[in-house]
Amino acid sequence: MSASLITRRALATVVASVAVVGAAALPAAAAAGGNDHDRGHSTGKHSTVMIGKVQYDSPGRDDRSNRSLNGEWVEVKNTGKKPVNLRGYTLADRQGHTYRFHNLTLAGHSSVKVHTGKGNNTAHDVYQNRTDYVWDKRDAATLRNDHKRILDSQSWGKKGR
Repeated sequence: MSASLITRRALATVVASVAVVGAAALPAAAAAGGNDHDRGHSTGKHSTVMIGKVQYDSPGRDDRSNRSLNGEWVEVKNTGKKPVNLRGYTLADRQGHTYRFHNLTLAGHSSVKVHTGKGNNTAHDVYQNRTDYVWDKRDAATLRNDHKRILDSQSWGKKGR
């Protein structure tokens, strides 16, 4: 038997082995990809940042005072262990009033309230600096990440009533 024939047979054996291993791995990879697609997540990861409680009707009289304006707020929560920088995230209502987060890092298992009126931003309270109410009795809050992907949406009241 010549060296060339031995080399070709060895190469054919290696190619066949690789094909068998590849064919066995392909269904497992397809199944994993199918699960991600079924969940609607391209990365297979869930966001830990979401909308928490909403105070859409400030307590007391709606007199447009700063105190009354700050009585309405939307809570944004980080339910994960790791901190998340909210830079570029947005929170908007149905009418398009949008608050854009700046360089705010939300610690793990913590939250921040986004108030309508004016105030000094802290780790737990930020302010939209508005002079009119945002969150109506029939409205929705939509939270998007810095890539404009919807992370969470919450609505209340009956639309059109």
